[in-house]
Amino acid sequence: MLLEIFIFLIVAALIFELLDSSLGMGYGTLLSPLLLFLGFPVLVVVPSILITQAFGGLTATYFHHKHGNADFRISKNKENELKKQKGFNLANFFKHELSVDLKTVCIVSLLGVFAVIFSTIVAIKIPKEILTLYISLLVITMGIIILANKHLKYSGKKMVLVGAVSAFNKGLSGGGYGPVVTGGQMVLGKEEKSAVACTTAAEPLICIVGFISYFLLNGLASWNLVFSLGIGAIIGGILGPIVTKKMDRKYFTIIVSVLMLVFGILSLLALFGAISLKISL
Repeated sequence: MLLEIFIFLIVAALIFELLDSSLGMGYGTLLSPLLLFLGFPVLVVVPSILITQAFGGLTATYFHHKHGNADFRISKNKENELKKQKGFNLANFFKHELSVDLKTVCIVSLLGVFAVIFSTIVAIKIPKEILTLYISLLVITMGIIILANKHLKYSGKKMVLVGAVSAFNKGLSGGGYGPVVTGGQMVLGKEEKSAVACTTAAEPLICIVGFISYFLLNGLASWNLVFSLGIGAIIGGILGPIVTKKMDRKYFTIIVSVLMLVFGILSLLALFGAISLKISL
Protein backbone atom coordinates (compact mmCIF):
# COMPACT_ATOMS: atom_id res chain seq x y z
CA MET A 1 0.00 0.00 0.00
CA LEU A 2 1.37 3.42 -0.99
CA LEU A 3 2.36 5.81 1.81
CA GLU A 4 -0.03 8.48 0.52
CA ILE A 5 -2.95 6.05 0.63
CA PHE A 6 -1.91 4.79 4.06
CA ILE A 7 -1.93 8.36 5.45
CA PHE A 8 -5.22 9.17 3.69
CA LEU A 9 -6.91 6.14 5.29
CA ILE A 10 -5.63 7.10 8.77
CA VAL A 11 -7.01 10.63 8.38
CA ALA A 12 -10.33 9.39 6.98
CA ALA A 13 -10.79 6.92 9.85
CA LEU A 14 -9.85 9.61 12.39
CA ILE A 15 -12.42 12.07 11.00
CA PHE A 16 -15.24 9.54 10.73
CA GLU A 17 -14.59 8.02 14.18
CA LEU A 18 -14.49 11.56 15.58
CA LEU A 19 -17.92 12.14 14.05
CA ASP A 20 -19.16 8.72 15.17
CA SER A 21 -18.06 8.99 18.79
CA SER A 22 -19.34 12.56 19.07
CA LEU A 23 -22.61 12.07 17.12
CA GLY A 24 -23.34 8.39 17.68
CA MET A 25 -23.22 7.75 13.92
CA GLY A 26 -20.97 8.11 10.91
CA TYR A 27 -17.95 5.77 10.98
CA GLY A 28 -19.18 2.74 9.08
CA THR A 29 -22.02 4.59 7.38
CA LEU A 30 -19.63 7.09 5.81
CA LEU A 31 -16.42 5.08 5.55
CA SER A 32 -18.01 2.04 3.91
CA PRO A 33 -19.24 3.82 0.72
CA LEU A 34 -16.03 5.86 0.54
CA LEU A 35 -13.86 2.71 0.50
CA LEU A 36 -16.19 1.04 -1.99
CA PHE A 37 -15.97 4.11 -4.21
CA LEU A 38 -12.17 3.94 -4.03
CA GLY A 39 -12.28 0.36 -5.30
CA PHE A 40 -11.76 -1.75 -2.18
CA PRO A 41 -13.71 -5.07 -2.39
CA VAL A 42 -16.86 -5.10 -0.26
CA LEU A 43 -15.87 -8.26 1.65
CA VAL A 44 -12.62 -6.54 2.62
CA VAL A 45 -14.29 -3.25 3.50
CA VAL A 46 -16.94 -4.53 5.93
CA PRO A 47 -14.78 -6.68 8.25
CA SER A 48 -12.04 -4.02 8.25
CA ILE A 49 -14.57 -1.41 9.36
CA LEU A 50 -16.02 -3.72 12.00
CA ILE A 51 -12.75 -4.51 13.78
CA THR A 52 -11.36 -0.96 13.59
CA GLN A 53 -14.61 0.51 14.89
CA ALA A 54 -14.31 -1.85 17.82
CA PHE A 55 -10.91 -0.27 18.56
CA GLY A 56 -12.32 3.24 18.28
CA GLY A 57 -15.50 2.40 20.19
CA LEU A 58 -13.70 0.90 23.18
CA THR A 59 -11.45 3.95 23.34
CA ALA A 60 -14.40 6.36 23.06
CA THR A 61 -16.44 4.48 25.69
CA TYR A 62 -13.75 5.03 28.28
CA PHE A 63 -13.53 8.74 27.50
CA HIS A 64 -17.31 9.21 27.36
CA HIS A 65 -17.46 7.88 30.91
CA LYS A 66 -14.45 9.91 31.98
CA HIS A 67 -15.93 13.17 30.63
CA GLY A 68 -19.34 12.51 32.21
CA ASN A 69 -21.34 12.01 29.00
CA ALA A 70 -22.69 8.73 30.41
CA ASP A 71 -22.53 6.61 33.57
CA PHE A 72 -21.24 3.09 32.98
CA ARG A 73 -20.65 2.22 36.63
CA ILE A 74 -21.78 -0.85 38.55
CA SER A 75 -23.51 0.06 41.82
CA LYS A 76 -21.68 -0.68 45.07
CA ASN A 77 -24.17 0.24 47.80
CA LYS A 78 -24.64 -1.70 51.02
CA GLU A 79 -28.05 -3.09 50.08
CA ASN A 80 -26.64 -4.76 47.01
CA GLU A 81 -23.70 -6.13 48.98
CA LEU A 82 -26.12 -7.82 51.39
CA LYS A 83 -28.00 -9.37 48.48
CA LYS A 84 -24.73 -10.71 47.10
CA GLN A 85 -24.06 -12.51 50.38
CA LYS A 86 -27.36 -14.41 50.00
CA GLY A 87 -26.34 -15.66 46.56
CA PHE A 88 -25.78 -14.19 43.13
CA ASN A 89 -28.86 -13.62 41.00
CA LEU A 90 -28.30 -12.47 37.41
CA ALA A 91 -31.74 -10.87 37.03
CA ASN A 92 -31.34 -9.00 40.31
CA PHE A 93 -27.82 -7.92 39.36
CA PHE A 94 -29.05 -6.51 36.04
CA LYS A 95 -32.07 -4.78 37.59
CA HIS A 96 -30.51 -3.24 40.70
CA GLU A 97 -26.75 -2.95 40.26
CA LEU A 98 -26.22 -1.70 36.71
CA SER A 99 -26.61 1.98 35.89
CA VAL A 100 -29.37 2.94 33.44
CA ASP A 101 -26.77 3.61 30.74
CA LEU A 102 -25.07 0.26 31.30
CA LYS A 103 -28.43 -1.55 31.10
CA THR A 104 -29.10 0.09 27.74
CA VAL A 105 -25.69 -1.00 26.45
CA CYS A 106 -26.27 -4.62 27.56
CA ILE A 107 -29.72 -4.86 25.94
CA VAL A 108 -28.61 -3.39 22.63
CA SER A 109 -25.26 -5.15 22.32
CA LEU A 110 -26.07 -8.66 23.58
CA LEU A 111 -29.19 -9.12 21.46
CA GLY A 112 -27.48 -7.42 18.55
CA VAL A 113 -24.79 -10.11 18.53
CA PHE A 114 -27.25 -12.68 17.17
CA ALA A 115 -28.44 -10.31 14.46
CA VAL A 116 -24.92 -9.47 13.31
CA ILE A 117 -23.96 -13.18 13.00
CA PHE A 118 -27.02 -13.82 10.84
CA SER A 119 -26.40 -10.77 8.65
CA THR A 120 -22.73 -11.73 8.18
CA ILE A 121 -23.78 -15.11 6.77
CA VAL A 122 -26.24 -13.33 4.46
CA ALA A 123 -23.54 -10.93 3.27
CA ILE A 124 -21.21 -13.81 2.34
CA LYS A 125 -23.92 -15.54 0.26
CA ILE A 126 -25.61 -12.74 -1.70
CA PRO A 127 -24.17 -11.20 -4.91
CA LYS A 128 -21.72 -8.36 -4.24
CA GLU A 129 -23.63 -5.98 -6.54
CA ILE A 130 -26.78 -6.36 -4.43
CA LEU A 131 -24.81 -5.80 -1.23
CA THR A 132 -23.20 -2.65 -2.64
CA LEU A 133 -26.61 -1.40 -3.82
CA TYR A 134 -28.06 -2.00 -0.35
CA ILE A 135 -25.22 -0.06 1.28
CA SER A 136 -25.62 2.87 -1.09
CA LEU A 137 -29.40 3.12 -0.70
CA LEU A 138 -29.14 2.70 3.08
CA VAL A 139 -26.65 5.56 3.31
CA ILE A 140 -28.75 7.85 1.11
CA THR A 141 -31.92 7.06 3.08
CA MET A 142 -30.24 7.70 6.43
CA GLY A 143 -28.79 10.94 5.10
CA ILE A 144 -32.23 12.19 4.05
CA ILE A 145 -33.78 11.22 7.40
CA ILE A 146 -31.10 13.01 9.41
CA LEU A 147 -31.07 16.08 7.15
CA ALA A 148 -34.86 16.34 7.42
CA ASN A 149 -34.51 16.18 11.23
CA LYS A 150 -37.00 13.32 11.46
CA HIS A 151 -37.09 10.88 14.35
CA LEU A 152 -37.93 7.19 14.28
CA LYS A 153 -41.08 6.56 16.30
CA TYR A 154 -40.14 3.64 18.55
CA SER A 155 -41.79 2.81 21.85
CA GLY A 156 -39.89 1.55 24.88
CA LYS A 157 -40.98 -2.01 24.10
CA LYS A 158 -39.25 -1.78 20.70
CA MET A 159 -35.78 -0.89 22.01
CA VAL A 160 -34.66 -4.50 21.62
CA LEU A 161 -35.92 -4.52 18.03
CA VAL A 162 -34.06 -1.29 17.33
CA GLY A 163 -30.81 -2.91 18.48
CA ALA A 164 -31.40 -6.08 16.45
CA VAL A 165 -32.24 -4.27 13.21
CA SER A 166 -29.29 -1.92 13.64
CA ALA A 167 -26.88 -4.80 14.26
CA PHE A 168 -28.21 -6.57 11.16
CA ASN A 169 -27.38 -3.45 9.13
CA LYS A 170 -23.95 -3.33 10.77
CA GLY A 171 -23.05 -6.88 9.83
CA LEU A 172 -24.48 -6.56 6.32
CA SER A 173 -22.98 -3.24 5.32
CA GLY A 174 -20.52 -2.05 7.97
CA GLY A 175 -22.82 0.92 8.69
CA GLY A 176 -26.40 1.87 9.47
CA TYR A 177 -26.15 1.05 13.17
CA GLY A 178 -25.63 4.38 14.90
CA PRO A 179 -28.44 6.39 13.27
CA VAL A 180 -31.11 3.88 14.35
CA VAL A 181 -29.83 3.18 17.86
CA THR A 182 -29.01 6.79 18.71
CA GLY A 183 -32.25 8.11 17.25
CA GLY A 184 -34.28 5.34 18.88
CA GLN A 185 -32.90 6.16 22.32
CA MET A 186 -33.63 9.87 21.89
CA VAL A 187 -37.21 9.12 20.89
CA LEU A 188 -37.51 7.04 24.05
CA GLY A 189 -36.54 10.12 26.06
CA LYS A 190 -32.85 9.43 26.68
CA GLU A 191 -30.64 12.49 27.08
CA GLU A 192 -28.72 13.28 23.90
CA LYS A 193 -25.16 12.92 25.18
CA SER A 194 -26.03 9.73 27.04
CA ALA A 195 -27.65 8.26 23.90
CA VAL A 196 -24.48 8.94 21.90
CA ALA A 197 -22.27 7.39 24.57
CA CYS A 198 -24.46 4.28 24.92
CA THR A 199 -24.47 3.72 21.16
CA THR A 200 -20.68 4.00 21.13
CA ALA A 201 -20.36 1.56 24.04
CA ALA A 202 -22.74 -1.00 22.51
CA GLU A 203 -20.94 -1.24 19.18
CA PRO A 204 -17.57 -2.85 20.06
CA LEU A 205 -18.99 -6.27 21.07
CA ILE A 206 -21.20 -6.41 17.98
CA CYS A 207 -18.31 -5.30 15.76
CA ILE A 208 -15.94 -7.92 17.20
CA VAL A 209 -18.47 -10.74 16.74
CA GLY A 210 -19.19 -9.57 13.20
CA PHE A 211 -15.47 -9.44 12.36
CA ILE A 212 -14.86 -12.95 13.73
CA SER A 213 -17.79 -14.25 11.67
CA TYR A 214 -16.40 -12.67 8.49
CA PHE A 215 -12.88 -13.89 9.24
CA LEU A 216 -13.97 -17.50 9.84
CA LEU A 217 -16.20 -17.58 6.77
CA ASN A 218 -14.13 -15.59 4.30
CA GLY A 219 -10.74 -14.67 5.78
CA LEU A 220 -9.29 -11.17 5.42
CA ALA A 221 -7.41 -10.02 2.34
CA SER A 222 -5.79 -6.83 3.66
CA TRP A 223 -4.37 -6.37 7.15
CA ASN A 224 -2.80 -3.13 5.86
CA LEU A 225 -6.29 -1.65 5.62
CA VAL A 226 -7.09 -2.75 9.19
CA PHE A 227 -3.85 -1.28 10.51
CA SER A 228 -4.27 2.12 8.85
CA LEU A 229 -7.96 2.47 9.77
CA GLY A 230 -7.27 1.27 13.31
CA ILE A 231 -4.75 4.03 14.01
CA GLY A 232 -7.19 6.72 12.89
CA ALA A 233 -10.14 5.15 14.74
CA ILE A 234 -8.33 5.08 18.08
CA ILE A 235 -7.27 8.73 17.79
CA GLY A 236 -10.81 9.70 16.78
CA GLY A 237 -12.17 7.74 19.74
CA ILE A 238 -10.11 9.88 22.11
CA LEU A 239 -11.23 13.19 20.60
CA GLY A 240 -14.91 12.44 19.94
CA PRO A 241 -16.16 12.39 23.56
CA ILE A 242 -14.56 15.80 24.14
CA VAL A 243 -16.58 17.18 21.22
CA THR A 244 -19.76 15.60 22.64
CA LYS A 245 -19.20 17.32 25.95
CA LYS A 246 -18.29 20.79 24.71
CA MET A 247 -19.81 21.54 21.29
CA ASP A 248 -23.20 22.12 19.69
CA ARG A 249 -23.98 18.95 17.74
CA LYS A 250 -26.48 20.40 15.26
CA TYR A 251 -23.70 21.51 12.92
CA PHE A 252 -22.14 18.05 12.99
CA THR A 253 -25.53 16.50 12.18
CA ILE A 254 -25.77 18.59 9.02
CA ILE A 255 -22.22 17.66 8.02
CA VAL A 256 -22.86 13.92 8.53
CA SER A 257 -26.13 13.91 6.59
CA VAL A 258 -24.60 15.76 3.64
CA LEU A 259 -21.57 13.45 3.56
CA MET A 260 -23.87 10.42 3.70
CA LEU A 261 -25.74 11.67 0.64
CA VAL A 262 -22.54 12.47 -1.25
CA PHE A 263 -20.82 9.14 -0.58
CA GLY A 264 -24.01 7.17 -1.14
CA ILE A 265 -24.53 8.76 -4.54
CA LEU A 266 -20.85 8.28 -5.48
CA SER A 267 -21.08 4.61 -4.51
CA LEU A 268 -24.17 4.20 -6.71
CA LEU A 269 -22.41 5.89 -9.63
CA ALA A 270 -19.41 3.58 -9.20
CA LEU A 271 -21.70 0.53 -9.03
CA PHE A 272 -23.34 1.37 -12.35
CA GLY A 273 -20.05 2.23 -14.03
CA ALA A 274 -20.57 5.98 -14.32
CA ILE A 275 -17.32 6.60 -12.47
CA SER A 276 -14.39 4.42 -11.48
CA LEU A 277 -11.43 4.75 -9.16
CA LYS A 278 -9.42 1.70 -8.16
CA ILE A 279 -6.78 1.29 -5.49
CA SER A 280 -4.24 -1.51 -5.22
CA LEU A 281 -4.30 -3.25 -1.85
